[in-house]
Amino acid sequence: MIIDKHIARQAAKILLQINAIKLSPKDPFTWASGWNSPIYCDNRIILSFPPIRNYVREEMAKFIEREYGKPDAIAGVATGAIGIGMLVAEYLGLPFIYVRPEAKGHGRQNQIEGFIEGGQNVVVIEDLISTGKSSLNAVKALKEANINVKGMIAIFTYGFEVAKTNFESENIKLHTLSNYENLLIEAAETNYINEDQLETLSAWNSNPSEWNAS
Repeated sequence: MIIDKHIARQAAKILLQINAIKLSPKDPFTWASGWNSPIYCDNRIILSFPPIRNYVREEMAKFIEREYGKPDAIAGVATGAIGIGMLVAEYLGLPFIYVRPEAKGHGRQNQIEGFIEGGQNVVVIEDLISTGKSSLNAVKALKEANINVKGMIAIFTYGFEVAKTNFESENIKLHTLSNYENLLIEAAETNYINEDQLETLSAWNSNPSEWNAS
């Protein structure tokens, strides 16, 4: 769920302004999964804009303190959330670790990079939630290392039902700065998209795996 309606609108606004999120209903993107999509989100662009990255880290950090107090560490999901996760950890004065999609095949063969001890508490930082599978893979790795995952906070979620189901089944609390619903409201109200485009974008979100641009 979003952490606050005002923050959700503001975050959507700045993501559109810096082209971290691009909407292209008539000329869709192709995701790695093979899905056709009228939206593409690359939140790593945030790191190139100091005032915006500071806004994101501060809102995330303040929410973590309100919701969880101070965990023992902040964990970022590689690779997209390493940068913002480290900024949040720095703001809170906490250790930072990050979780690879899988263990390295050489050296120490770590999947979790950085120092943390079993039994400690972490909050996980993610940049983007689609189905939630890669995010929950990081949670699984942390749990297998006997690390207590208090919850996850992400910059943006597409709001797919499959993601909601996946997080509920793993009993992981997810909060986001913004989501697809608030993105569309902001885009429509600022004339970033017109009414027909709004209809197309809404249709995609309800059935993304089968959607094709007309």
